[in-house]
Amino acid sequence: MSNLQKTVAEAFQLMADGLESGKLVPAPRIALTGMGSEHGETNAIEAALAAQERGVHVVYIGSQEVEGLECVHVDDDEAGHAKMVELLDAHEIDGAVTMHFPFPIGVSTVGRVVTPARGREMLLATTTGTSSADLVEGMILNAVYGVIAAKASGMSDPSVGILNVNGARQCEMALKQLADGGYPLRFAESSRADGGCVLRGNDVLQATADVLVCDSLTGNVLTKMLSSCATGGSFEAVGSGYGPGIGRGYDKLVLIVSRASGAPVIANALVYAGDLVRNHVFDVVEQELAAADAAGLQDILTARREASKPAATAEEVSAPPKEPVPSGIPGIDVMDLEDAVKVLWREKVYAESGMGCTGPIVLTSEANHERSIELLRKAGYVA
Repeated sequence: MSNLQKTVAEAFQLMADGLESGKLVPAPRIALTGMGSEHGETNAIEAALAAQERGVHVVYIGSQEVEGLECVHVDDDEAGHAKMVELLDAHEIDGAVTMHFPFPIGVSTVGRVVTPARGREMLLATTTGTSSADLVEGMILNAVYGVIAAKASGMSDPSVGILNVNGARQCEMALKQLADGGYPLRFAESSRADGGCVLRGNDVLQATADVLVCDSLTGNVLTKMLSSCATGGSFEAVGSGYGPGIGRGYDKLVLIVSRASGAPVIANALVYAGDLVRNHVFDVVEQELAAADAAGLQDILTARREASKPAATAEEVSAPPKEPVPSGIPGIDVMDLEDAVKVLWREKVYAESGMGCTGPIVLTSEANHERSIELLRKAGYVA
């Protein structure tokens, strides 16, 4: 969708909201802190004016007064952030876009990017903050946060894929368990021949999923690369930034952009914030977390915490007699690979660890292949 089409669509949405309610719907009031950008305040002001043309009332916090903008004067970046928090706490603004913010553990941001292969938007869950100190638990929560951001952006049935990083397979098993428990998750299907909801680099470029689940550090790098791949990295030109902080019980709508974000990205972030306000994002947070809890989310997270505890004693297991192992079993996280091999050794099945083109694999003989899959499934290493 072109920028002109998006602007027209947003204007019609505002009119439709007003017709439905029978009264004029006020534009969302979103603050923007403009100081601290590597591109200067002029860049932020350009973004604020552009966002106002797309249906957002911007409260600009900075050192300059600008005709056509509601401005709050501050002397420096630190004072700007203090004023932003003050306005949020007083409910004088509906949300804010800023360049850094200290989210508590349990809250992380869902970015919105545009991928180059198809020009499609995709949500990255997540890009800053930390949903959990445990990698896999964090990715499970990131998936739910991504669905929340997607639905609060206007998607009714977003597809969810998991980036093929450490923890992906454990996350996949947990999310499928959550779906089996009744939480409505629609899994994306990889564009590669082997399919599945664990996605690869090709899928990132094509936006195979509406929501791409990963850890925050990986999501942060992806956001930077996708937003500035055509500019050499110094100017983020595409997408909507790093997104809103989402977490259980968290009620401040704060969206993150980078000091390298250009005016187009900051303007998109302001519009993203407006979308979330219009779609009552915090109601969506409560609804989705309640639905996930009803489907067993807390039990799944508890089981994950127990599984991640170090064993009291490390049992020594010797390898059975060596034999040819031409048959590979994929779907195991690299951090679990050696433990998975020892599961088979314990049952007198010879196995080795390896790395295939799609990631880590356990190698067995063809005769032991099916039995090995069943043993690893029972031990929780494969879905």
